[in-house]
Amino acid sequence: MLREPKNPAIEAIMTQSRAMIPLRDVIPSRTFPFINIALIVLNSVAFLFELSIADASFQPFLRVFALVPGRLLWTSVLTSMFIHAGWLHFLGNMLYLWIFGDNVEDRLGHFRYLFFYVFCGVAAAVAHIWMNPASMVPTLGASGAIAGVMGAYFVLYPRSQILTLIPLFIFYMRIVEVPAIAFLGIWFVIQFLSGAASAGAESGGVAVWAHVAGFLAGAAWVLVFRARRTRWD
Repeated sequence: MLREPKNPAIEAIMTQSRAMIPLRDVIPSRTFPFINIALIVLNSVAFLFELSIADASFQPFLRVFALVPGRLLWTSVLTSMFIHAGWLHFLGNMLYLWIFGDNVEDRLGHFRYLFFYVFCGVAAAVAHIWMNPASMVPTLGASGAIAGVMGAYFVLYPRSQILTLIPLFIFYMRIVEVPAIAFLGIWFVIQFLSGAASAGAESGGVAVWAHVAGFLAGAAWVLVFRARRTRWD
């Protein structure tokens, strides 16, 4: 979930968190993840619609469909989960959803996964509203819900490996397998530290407490929804 950039120090922390780029995991899905694909399609259609909106109409669009805690429309809690702030925001979220979502759907079942995804997105939005009740900055993006999917993956598949692109220098990159528990654990710690660093101020370009809440909601609630065990548990 993105907001307008405010604090360069927090932005630097978030830039570091994007230094590791996940490419895929090593666990094949045993069922066709049609809910996960449908979510990606819905996000894609919404983003393409955003691109078609004239500049003069975009701010009114955000006031209705993005989450603005200080002028809260409860319908925006849901609609804000399907709109994005730009190509990088959109593609990054869809990459993470593609990599981690299919296995979580496989484990939870299709329709329980859909409910789980929406629940995590709502939990993330409520956390953002709680932390910034008077904010008039539009917040948008699927990352709160996707953080919940990542939290679920963290619990369900801690021994999985994530094939990861790591830029070491400007012209040198390396692809390595990183344990899922390490990749997702580092991601969560960075979100938490970013939130702690911005506590008490409406700063940062990313609604990190929404990420933290989404991740924790996913990690906790997947224990209720999961159905069976595999050799990756």
